[in-house]
Amino acid sequence: MGTLRLVLGDQLSESLSALSDLAADDLVLMAEVAGEARYAGFHKQKLVMVFAAMRRFGARLRGQGVRVRYVELDDPANRGALDMEVLRALEDEAAAGRSLHRVVITEPGKWSLLEAFETLAVTGPVPVEIRPDDRFLCSRKTFEAWAKGRSELRMEFFYREMRRRTGLLMEGDRPAGGRWNFDRENRKRLPRDARVPPRLHIAPGADVRAVQALVARRFGENFGDPEPFGWATSPDEAQRLEDHFIDEVLPGFGDWQDAMKEGEPFLWHARLSAALNVGLLDPLALCRRAEAAWREGRAPLAAVEGFIRQVIGWREFVRGVYWLAGPDYLRRNALSADRRLPEFYWTGETDMACVRDVVGATRRHAYAHHIQRLMVTGNLALLLGVHPDPVNAWYMSVFIDAFEWVEAPNTHGMALFADGGMMASKPYAASGAYISRMSDYCQGCAYDVTARRGESACPFNRLYWAFLLRNQARLQHNPRLAMPYRSLAGMASDHARILTEGEAVRLSLGATPA
Repeated sequence: MGTLRLVLGDQLSESLSALSDLAADDLVLMAEVAGEARYAGFHKQKLVMVFAAMRRFGARLRGQGVRVRYVELDDPANRGALDMEVLRALEDEAAAGRSLHRVVITEPGKWSLLEAFETLAVTGPVPVEIRPDDRFLCSRKTFEAWAKGRSELRMEFFYREMRRRTGLLMEGDRPAGGRWNFDRENRKRLPRDARVPPRLHIAPGADVRAVQALVARRFGENFGDPEPFGWATSPDEAQRLEDHFIDEVLPGFGDWQDAMKEGEPFLWHARLSAALNVGLLDPLALCRRAEAAWREGRAPLAAVEGFIRQVIGWREFVRGVYWLAGPDYLRRNALSADRRLPEFYWTGETDMACVRDVVGATRRHAYAHHIQRLMVTGNLALLLGVHPDPVNAWYMSVFIDAFEWVEAPNTHGMALFADGGMMASKPYAASGAYISRMSDYCQGCAYDVTARRGESACPFNRLYWAFLLRNQARLQHNPRLAMPYRSLAGMASDHARILTEGEAVRLSLGATPA
């Protein structure tokens, strides 16, 4: 009697724990289920990437002699839910005289799926074993042990522990270069004459084109342009993107990782997060290659440290927070935000040059880098007071690398401060001055970033002080906001006007009461 082994669409790694003891009489189940595909209205390119990568993974397993049951989306018998597909596979195997004695699953990246599998373990016809996802460098139990007893969870301290555990950028017990963090060196404004490196484009083959046709037929109303599609859907393609980043792009990553430039969605960013999040790349191996580039003199320490911090620090930290916070995390609304998400988040039709560019790039590529997400679209939603639900839904829908374990803490906690400070020490609220300093967006914008009031003033400026006033009771004792609240105290005679103008901007931008 064999084992049924379930592989999910973001678990496309041959090192997956569910496959670690694969035997000749086992059956690997993979399924394109409508319930998972439709629950967030995903960008067309994300659906293409995941389905194509799944099909290629299943084909690779078959090529190794593994017995694979692959359920395509158009299969008339597709039951539309993963737990139901598990039951159908068990029934069909039993009917064929090949009974399976257990089910093995690697823990999913979403609470609702985990709960469904835990229910299956209780109600199903055979035992269900749910194994840890050891592709991550910090297990859920290890993160819980690290977090226990801490009044605040801060990525910097977690990151230092991860450096020690992995040995990355370490010289004995000390960090390479004598510092843990080179973030101050990685906040430079992009020079006007800077030459952005050309980026490798992965041309889709016939099998990927077939998936594009499927997505166009079944999900034609979803957000996003189907072309240009250039994402990796196999380990070989992901390796090509990794090689290109390490050899051609990484040296410039540090200086300008926070910079933004109109018409340049990628700049020096890796474009590897999607491949990492579906399992086509190994995070530790990737970081070791980056470290080797520094040790061999091919990339500066600040660039390599900044990149490694994103992978073993931030990526692992947000996953730990997601599982630690529990399934009610997304119900938190610490700032009592209650407004609708403006329609231009979907259309890009706005006079704000920064928002227009970021939404347009997201529509074309299913991608925007972390500062565009945090300080443009996230910052604006925060200042407008948009309810967390539509903001979380938007981030899940539009970005190719968004899976709940990574999206929820980044959006709900970091961008919106909806978790009340579990993720971040302060709300990442900023006026237009930050966007002007870190981009060229303001040069051709219809609004004046230097003006603080009046209809021509940048909406970020008019919203910023109103946000601080609306949330003063909740935020004024935050030590990281002491300076702006001192400034606000000096504007006491203007408080009524600030609130009135802020509300006018919220309404004019479509952030109406929900």
